[in-house]
This record gives sequence, C-alpha cells and structure tokens, in this order.
Amino acid sequence: MRFDVLTLFPELFAPFMASGVTRRAYESKQVEVVLWNPRDFAQGNYKRVDDRPFGGGPGMVMMAEPLAACLDAALAARGADAPVVLFSPIGEVLRHVAVEKWSASEGAVLVCGRYEGIDQRFIDTRVTHQISLGDFVLSGGEIAAMALLDAVARLQPGVLGDEASHVQDSFNPALDGLLDCPHYTRPEQWNGQGVPAPLLSGHHAQIERWRRDQRLAMTAAKRPDLIDAARAASRLDKADETALKKKL
Repeated sequence: MRFDVLTLFPELFAPFMASGVTRRAYESKQVEVVLWNPRDFAQGNYKRVDDRPFGGGPGMVMMAEPLAACLDAALAARGADAPVVLFSPIGEVLRHVAVEKWSASEGAVLVCGRYEGIDQRFIDTRVTHQISLGDFVLSGGEIAAMALLDAVARLQPGVLGDEASHVQDSFNPALDGLLDCPHYTRPEQWNGQGVPAPLLSGHHAQIERWRRDQRLAMTAAKRPDLIDAARAASRLDKADETALKKKL
C-alpha cells in the first residue's frame, strides 16, 4: 500500500520511519510513504502557503491553491484516485476497526494541516475523509498521520516479531473488543511485589482464564462501554458473565 503525505515538515517523518519494529514495513515497502511539501507548489519568491483569515482573527490559514497543486501531483504520481484524508477535530475518532480497514486498503493521501487551519474550499472540494485522534488539538497533522501509519504498519504480515502479537491487542473486535490484560516478566519478585500465581502455574487453561478475567475486570472498570458492545455482539459467554458478577 502507499500513503502520500502532504506536509510542511517532511523532515519529521525520517526518524519515525527508521525507528522501532514498524520500520520493517517501510523498508520493505509493504507500507510505502511518499512525502510532499505544499511549499514546493507555492507561487512567488517566498513560496507562501498561508495567509491572513478573511474576517480577521488570530493566526494564519493554509491556502487552497498550493495544497491543491500538491495533491494533484501526488495523485498523478500514484496513477489513480485515492482517498484524501485530513486530520481534523471534526473527523471521526480513529478506532481499531477503521485501522484494520486502512491496513487492508491500497493507502491514501494524508493531508497534515498547520496554523489555524485550511481554507474550507479545499476541504469541501478535495477531502474525502476526516479523522480525529480525540478531543484535543495538536500543532499540526503530522503526529496524527504518524499515528495512523504506525497503527497500519504493525498489522502488516511479518512486521511484528510474532504474527500473533496483535491478536490480543486492546479493542480488537476479532477477539472481543476488550482491553488487554496486565503483563509481567522477570524478575519474579520486584520491590516486594510478586507475579500473580496463575501465571506461574504452568497450567495453560488456568492462565488463559486468569487473563480473560483480567481483561473483563479492567474493561468493566475503565471502559464499561466496551463491555456493553461485546455483550451486544454476543462475544461474552456464561463464564465471562459470571466473572463480571464477581467483580461487581
């Protein structure tokens, strides 16, 4: 798949794509990332990409013309139309289900806004999807773009060391959509705290039941909405319901 990223700060992406386990996806071109700077498509000696907002007010607004020219070049290089994604507070909050869809797609063009925002006319005529990371504001769309790229890259075959690593991830609807359970490693004793006995038992069924109960308890305490969703989707069995009642 290919993601074309429109950004005024392409240099932010180099260390991101060269670090961590997901670098395998970028090095192998399983997830190809092509960076485009709208400033390269701006007019005049100063290559201006922003201007004052009509109606007054603080800050600057990214101009539609350089963005449109940059987008045209990206789409021409792809050789076909593609979804055009803007990271925006009004967008749909990014969730695991959406990440799975993007991870199985042919990619998209990601538009990273800056300043006070982007000329609405560009959004109305060229953007096909808007995505939000949550109810907060970033200084630009680059971090949001990296979040989507990272989430997509780790789902590609061979990227994680263990193919089953992401199966138990929090929010995975293929499993149950619940939060993940706590994890422990060596040493067995640390600062006077031990490891839960079931994990040391060597009894696989007992270990899996403990992990399942922990997922249920943590989700019920922190994200009860996910319990409701799992129940509505018939992802909870009688043993799960019994475990939940014990925690109440």
